[in-house]
Amino acid sequence: MIEILAILSAGAAAGMRIGVPLLIIGILQGDQLWSQMPVLSRISPHVLLGLLTSWSLFELFASKKLIGQRIVQQIHLFLSPFAGALMGLSVASATQTPSWLVALIGGLLAFVFQLVLVGWFYRLRGLPIWAVFIQDILCIILVFFAIDAPRQGGLIALILLWLAIVSAKYWYDWRKGDRKRQEAGRRV
Repeated sequence: MIEILAILSAGAAAGMRIGVPLLIIGILQGDQLWSQMPVLSRISPHVLLGLLTSWSLFELFASKKLIGQRIVQQIHLFLSPFAGALMGLSVASATQTPSWLVALIGGLLAFVFQLVLVGWFYRLRGLPIWAVFIQDILCIILVFFAIDAPRQGGLIALILLWLAIVSAKYWYDWRKGDRKRQEAGRRV
């Protein structure tokens, strides 16, 4: 059960940012860097460190402007399932759960969170700066919790998943009300 909570925490972190969680996981592994991660172990650690550092800095600084948010979110929407799967596999290396299920849970959770973020981005016409800072902080906290305190990280991820479900219901009701207003406008 602890491993599942760690996977949820890691997947949630990957749903918010891609480069930052992968960079933190690699650095926390010490001398091994990304040697225990399935796909990343085949890439030179120096090249990977440079790529992830560059992308992390781009994520952190570009997400503060509207055009940067749009670029980052389009890339994240495509890559978040892969990053979530990698993050899940990296924190659950000693579990009895099949690796395909671990990758599926981490990838789907990351994708759901990224869909919610994209939805809020387009609904609000850009995320406010305070929300972006909370997203950055929460991403880093979830990575550390996935490694050191999986129960707390998993609980935070489940609360965030609940918020995602509530916001999806909100969007549905908003869209349904918008359609009713359009139909009423046509009748008049």
